[in-house]
Amino acid sequence: MRNGILLSTAIALAAGTAVHAAEISDGKVKIGILNDQSGVYADFGGKYSYEAARMAVEDYGGTVLGAPVEVVTADHQNKADVAANIARQWYDTEQVDSIMELTSSSVGLAVQALSGEKKKITINTGAATTELTGKQCTPYGFHWAYDTYSLAVGTGGALVKEGGDSWYFLTADYAFGYSLEENTGDFVKANGGTVLGAVRHPLGTTDYSSFLLQAQSSGAKVIGLANAGLDTSNAIKQAAEFGIVAGGQRLAALLFTLAEVHGLGLEAAQGLTLTEGFYWNRDDESRAFGERFKERTGAMPNMVHAGTYSAVLHYLKAIEAAGTDDADAVAKAMKEAPVNDVFARDGKVAANGRMIHDMYLMEVKKPGESETPWDYYTVLATIPGDEAFMDPAKSGCPLVTQ
Repeated sequence: MRNGILLSTAIALAAGTAVHAAEISDGKVKIGILNDQSGVYADFGGKYSYEAARMAVEDYGGTVLGAPVEVVTADHQNKADVAANIARQWYDTEQVDSIMELTSSSVGLAVQALSGEKKKITINTGAATTELTGKQCTPYGFHWAYDTYSLAVGTGGALVKEGGDSWYFLTADYAFGYSLEENTGDFVKANGGTVLGAVRHPLGTTDYSSFLLQAQSSGAKVIGLANAGLDTSNAIKQAAEFGIVAGGQRLAALLFTLAEVHGLGLEAAQGLTLTEGFYWNRDDESRAFGERFKERTGAMPNMVHAGTYSAVLHYLKAIEAAGTDDADAVAKAMKEAPVNDVFARDGKVAANGRMIHDMYLMEVKKPGESETPWDYYTVLATIPGDEAFMDPAKSGCPLVTQ
């Protein structure tokens, strides 16, 4: 009799697993990490974001609703058309269910639009433009980690308060740069400052001399670097050659992360003020995560890497809660559940897809102040999420009920 009960229980459990697996399209959940792996943002996200995604899947147990979870990756070369073609192939022939990371705003916007048409979830952790959760929002598009508004509030706000009330921008010539320049400029002017002008440079340029000379001759107290990755690092190096900081002007690295500080070195980066959504040396939990990440990659995570880990976890939890990987049900579950993990504490997903969480204003330490490898930041302030991110009602996203 006892054997009969055990057999019946086993059959019931197996049947339950089969029912769950039947709710997963193609019998598996497949996540694509699409980003720059060979260009100016290769360290900013790149292969490290792929590893962060794999860590999240492993930490979740490798399956969801009884179905295996797979992570694939590709290099979009910072080209929106290349990214869109890869995304289309992934969706149409390779059964990819969701695409994440998407470093560079032009790519993020293109893939989010395509995914909206195909009813597929995208979670941008590497792209920055607020348009992702603004006029170009979709029911299936989410924005994690940071955006240009939060960077403007953090770094821009700090420097204006310190007397940096006149700005000139050196801006990457594409959607991300324009958005970062606009958001920061608006914040500077709202706080009584002035914007004296801007010059735009091609993505991935190596010679910043003419751009820096224009910024220097403007007489602005702050030169805002509305770029990222190697573009920012190279601009900072060349600014030192022109004696810009020595001459009394300040450089504002509006999107600069731990990866770029490491590449530049503390000697060159010391004193920079920047804003990130994550710091590995924040507390015991973040340190433990950072050490695990470093064992796999040789580097400590920045906000893009930790944000990708968080995004994958939240996506899998939403599938579990919804009981299916259907995009409409998963999107609903993602917006209903709080975000609590090593990246975000008490984060919340707004109606426009913006994940709202605390941001951190940082100052890069002097070489003598760094106590351990990768100990690069002093946390100057915690910016509460509701201050760091735009009010969803003002975002222009039609999904938000006024």
